[in-house]
Amino acid sequence: MKGWLSISIALLALASVPARAQPGQEKVLRYAFEIAETSFDPQRISDVYSDIVNSGMFEAPLTYDYLARPLKLKPETAASLPQVSADGTTYTIHIRPGIYFADDPAFGGKKRELVAADYIYAMKRVLDPKVRASQIAEIEPYVIGTEEAATRARKEDRFDYDAPIEGLKVLDRYTFQVKLKQPLFVFIYNFADCRIACAVAREVAERYGDDIGSHPVGTGPWRLAFWKRTSKMIFERNPNFREERWDAEPNADDERGQRIKARLEGRRIPMIDRVEISVIEETQPRWLSFLNGQMDLLWLVPEEFSYQAFPNNKLAPSLARRGIGMQQAPNLDLTYAYFNMQDPVVGGYTPEKVALRRAIALSYKVEDEIAIIRKGQAIPAETPYSPGVAGYDPDFHTTANEYNIPKAKALLDMFGYVDRNGDGYRELPDGSPLVLHRYSTPTEADQQYDELWKRSLDDIGIRMEVTKGKWPDLLKSARLGKLQFWQLGGSASSPDADTWLTSLYGKNVENNLARFRLPAYDRLYEQARSMPDSPERTRIYQQMTKLVVSYVPWKINVHRIRTSMWYPQLVGFVRSPMLVYNFWKYVDIDLTREPDRAESR
Repeated sequence: MKGWLSISIALLALASVPARAQPGQEKVLRYAFEIAETSFDPQRISDVYSDIVNSGMFEAPLTYDYLARPLKLKPETAASLPQVSADGTTYTIHIRPGIYFADDPAFGGKKRELVAADYIYAMKRVLDPKVRASQIAEIEPYVIGTEEAATRARKEDRFDYDAPIEGLKVLDRYTFQVKLKQPLFVFIYNFADCRIACAVAREVAERYGDDIGSHPVGTGPWRLAFWKRTSKMIFERNPNFREERWDAEPNADDERGQRIKARLEGRRIPMIDRVEISVIEETQPRWLSFLNGQMDLLWLVPEEFSYQAFPNNKLAPSLARRGIGMQQAPNLDLTYAYFNMQDPVVGGYTPEKVALRRAIALSYKVEDEIAIIRKGQAIPAETPYSPGVAGYDPDFHTTANEYNIPKAKALLDMFGYVDRNGDGYRELPDGSPLVLHRYSTPTEADQQYDELWKRSLDDIGIRMEVTKGKWPDLLKSARLGKLQFWQLGGSASSPDADTWLTSLYGKNVENNLARFRLPAYDRLYEQARSMPDSPERTRIYQQMTKLVVSYVPWKINVHRIRTSMWYPQLVGFVRSPMLVYNFWKYVDIDLTREPDRAESR
């Protein structure tokens, strides 16, 4: 009966699509996130959803062209791309004058211009132990003087923002410089990463202190107008946003991109007045809210509705008749389950601990995840980075997704994980209980993963217990090293395999949730970072991958195929390969359109 009820509700929703607002009213973009935001402090956050909204309010010096494929860096607040010294160790960036922060009481009633010192301050915040920045490993080991500054701050429990740092310098009002210890060819991407380089005004940080994550003040096109935590966010135009025009460079063979460019190029941005984001964790309400016309965009079509929405990967005729558009594309994306390498049960590097993790990985049938849960909207992953990034080689293969129950059982038997009391479940080699603690959210989708994991582990005689929690709370616990086993999805923050490999680097203390520390891996990682994209560097990435597959800090799962749908009133929407990309200022709402009129954009 539940299935019939869902169908009935969906049919009712299809029949009750309201008309759009009339011309002259505000242009509002409405859509939903599946996971709640965690903070509006750009240096503190590490999740996709918070990164998206922060990137609408705050600005880094660089960004990525909206339509260029592959992704291409371009200036945001910078006057041009960075000037890089001949030895590759010094980046000099000039900021455009006349860019202003949104108004805030911290500025004493005066307009506050963006200056070079704001970017140096933001990067110093990454080093402040009280900020707990997720990307400290991108700065501390590499920028001259930052390791000493961060070490001193941890010792004194206070970061001195006024103390000079050799590698972070303000040269003049609109120019700053970053100096590295050695060439790092992926470092330039940090200037487009909001978690590292989005400008924060010192007055704001000092006024709000620990509560700065509730008081976002940036130079971007949007400012926070309403916020109900983990439920609703509304963003309105920033009145202080500079005059900026729509500009993007689609490939010559990108027909849709070229049509969008012809329609929107030169328009002043942002073109819409407000962005309303609801947090709807459950998939069915999110899907029905779109069908009912309550959303302009379904940013991620829930996989369980794939057969209804796009049978055989083609837009359903009933949706096409309503003018709904669809874009389906693989993102720079990876899902994996991580093991806490410091956990006394599943962690460690000794042969018996490695054998346990490998047996668990061998028990999990990724093909079932793809076919049953994801409805075919994913491909098996063989590397801890996705197709489409620099360093990926489609001819390189691993056993990351091998499914072999007999081999898993043999490994467990060999290393003393046996059932001693006859209850059908194995114990640790010393006879103490062997229990895998999985953490997940209380959503229907995660319930399916719970069931698949339990069935997998039952097949090899390992007991599993599930603990439920809200996603932001689980992330907080994960960063504190309190979770034993958790499944995640990761989106690229740069178009290079390094964007994932850094999360397994031993010195990445904030973002290495697995707490993986393997000297052989770290040496290869450091070597690769000093090299440009090349066949030699790709081979080093492959050596690192073999270590990950062998030691299993991550059970690598899939690369997701992502699908978006939108009503015809939403003009110019294009999925970026990077989920964290904020597209709001590049789209328009056509108030003369109604949801069920045909559209051929």
